[in-house]
Order: sequence, then C-alpha cells, then structure tokens
Amino acid sequence: VQLVESGGGLVQPGGSLRLSCAASGFTFGNYDMGWFRQAPGKEREFVAAINWNGRNSYHADSVKCRFTISRDNAKNTMYLQMNSLKPEDTAVYYCAAAMGGGWSVHLRNDEYAYWGQGTQVTVSS
Repeated sequence: VQLVESGGGLVQPGGSLRLSCAASGFTFGNYDMGWFRQAPGKEREFVAAINWNGRNSYHADSVKCRFTISRDNAKNTMYLQMNSLKPEDTAVYYCAAAMGGGWSVHLRNDEYAYWGQGTQVTVSS
C-alpha cells in the first residue's frame, strides 16, 4: 500500500496550489479518503474528506470556500485544490485512506488505515 502526495511548495499569500495523492497497492475506489495537515508545534488536524465515490465531501471550517477535495477513481488519485492561501495554511499536508463503501466521510485520524508521507506547503511573502 502506498500513498504519495505531491504538489506542495512555496506560494505567496492569496495564491493557489493543487495537491495530489496517488494511491497504489489497494483498491482505491473502495476507500474513503481524507486530507490532514500538521503545522510545526501543533497536532495533526483534519482538512477535508471525501467518500469512496466522490459524491459526499466535507471541509473543515478553516478551509471551507477556499479548498476543494476531489478524486478520480480511474486514475487512483485524490486532489486538494487550495485557493486564497493564507500563512496559517502553512503545514505538512497528508493524505489518508479509510475503508469505505457508504455515504459517510471520516473526520478523525484514527479512522484512517493508510497514510502518505506528506508534502510541505509554505505560504509566505
């Protein structure tokens, strides 16, 4: 099982980035997915989640209306489009997979079975 994040980097406040999470080694379409982030000195926090077929998603209040989670099961890939980035969005972003099959999405760390290594996002002028 492998989850590989990409697309992070340095961006100015107000800018945009699109993160990708490429999955392999398991049946991606059977799993609900999520994005989490961890800033220096802080606990890992939930960002967004999407169910197995992409028809249900949920975003944390801190990113709502700025970030959008999506997935392409044909490509075994999940995305996080991040717009209007703020310095407080600076963190390592992780993707994660949870066994799915229903309508629900997963908001807690302990609901996820597989994790990627993370990609750094830095928002600074």
